[in-house]
Amino acid sequence: MRNLVALAALTAAIVVPASAQTAFISSEKDNSLAVIDLKTLAVTGTVPTCKRARHVQLTPDRKQIMVACTDSSQLDFIDIATRKSVRRIPFGEEPEAFDLSPDGKVAYVSNEDEASASFIDAASGKVLKTVKVGEEPEGVKVSPDGKRVFVTSEVASMVHVIDTATAKVEKNIAVGKRPRRMAITPDGKELWITNELDASVSIVSLADLSVKDTIRFSLKGARAEDITPVGVTISADGKRAFVGLGKANHVAFVDVATRKVTHNVLVGKRAWNVALDKSESKLLVVNGMSDDVTVVDVAAAKAIKSIPVGRVPYGVVIVE
Repeated sequence: MRNLVALAALTAAIVVPASAQTAFISSEKDNSLAVIDLKTLAVTGTVPTCKRARHVQLTPDRKQIMVACTDSSQLDFIDIATRKSVRRIPFGEEPEAFDLSPDGKVAYVSNEDEASASFIDAASGKVLKTVKVGEEPEGVKVSPDGKRVFVTSEVASMVHVIDTATAKVEKNIAVGKRPRRMAITPDGKELWITNELDASVSIVSLADLSVKDTIRFSLKGARAEDITPVGVTISADGKRAFVGLGKANHVAFVDVATRKVTHNVLVGKRAWNVALDKSESKLLVVNGMSDDVTVVDVAAAKAIKSIPVGRVPYGVVIVE
């Protein structure tokens, strides 16, 4: 009997599959999300959404994907299990980037044409507060404790630090030209900001809100104006950062401690947003001008596959 029980347990362990990972890629031109199976590295379907899908992000419970749709001025909620839209809420004028409060109740979104950032109730779409910032705000990032929201202004070349309790600008931090996206190190001590027209990343200390370092990118044979960093993500251990270099068609691997670029990996055209899978063995790079996603083997620092997706792909989110 003991042998039968042991055999049954072993059989169950063999037949139960590991949780699969799936990537969802937004498409600006197709009004949809492409679905990629990260085991087979193949597109398995598409999910319709609203017009000009851009930034994508998971809800805190990881059961839905939120999609900012610029041309329909909406936030679409996609149920991951059914892969269908379950509700849409108003999301300001021409939304592009956003982030959520830690409890998921408030969405902070940049309003590019209005030079403002809005606090929006994530359940109803009601605008709770609006804060004036610099011209053409774009990137949005909430601090881990939810007390601050950071907004980049492309024209002012600044990061605006907004106190979420008072909805007031606490500080304006001058960074490089045309700041775009941001990432916070896992220890919560640094804010990394990509500067698209400065071929650089500015690193801000979150202790005193000052620029403590700048990393500048260069590529052999590439003009400085073609190195246009936008997407950035940092490994869970905080040791490495990955930066999409835009028109330079590369992604840079950066050692966080030394601030040195360790590898430049050739990917598709206009390397835009980036994301790591759960194991951090694969990096997905969304290429906006070659309509594909490059899968990079992180350990080997080498592109292993190009996956065609929708027209003008923009954002990426990975779920189990």
